[in-house]
Amino acid sequence: MYKNIIKPFLDYLVALIALILFSPLIIIATILLFFANQGKPFFFQVRPGKNERLFKIVKFKTMNDKKDANGNLLPDTYRLTTIGKIIRKTSIDELPQLFNIIKGDMSLIGPRPLLPQYLPYYTKNEQKRHTVKPGITGYAQVNGRNNLDWDTKLNFDAEYVDNLSFKLDLNILVKTVFKVLSSKDVAVDNTNVESYLNVIRQKQ
Repeated sequence: MYKNIIKPFLDYLVALIALILFSPLIIIATILLFFANQGKPFFFQVRPGKNERLFKIVKFKTMNDKKDANGNLLPDTYRLTTIGKIIRKTSIDELPQLFNIIKGDMSLIGPRPLLPQYLPYYTKNEQKRHTVKPGITGYAQVNGRNNLDWDTKLNFDAEYVDNLSFKLDLNILVKTVFKVLSSKDVAVDNTNVESYLNVIRQKQ
């Protein structure tokens, strides 16, 4: 009952209240990033959600689109704007995903939505992550976030699905608040943090 009825209702209610409460912050961030990114304050990317259905995730755009002489995007270090660093450090970049929750694409708590090209490379146990809606925060995020290797992170996702409950979601939410306030485990520059899952597993 919690998974199919109570959780979706709470997701919508909490997202709606959060959008109202954080609307001044969202407006200010939108204006600042509009000028920092040549009129592009938001970043959209296709991600697989529940049952591997594709949807467009929305986040604040913290990097510009500067490219090298060959037309390739420069590493994160060179594209991350000053305001973008602050927005990432405070996790404000995740706030637009509240709109994804309102639309029904995401949940407040759940496995983070990853890239579509990873889909063929999940183990059978890891595929469980797509039996629930992806979340703004999740079990892996409160247990190490960007500091975890792929196997550990995806095992946390599967463990979350196996043990999904109101108590677990509440525990993750509380831990998320503390991590955001302390900026713990936040990788502002992802350039050297994590390799692509498909690249790693193709080599195995």
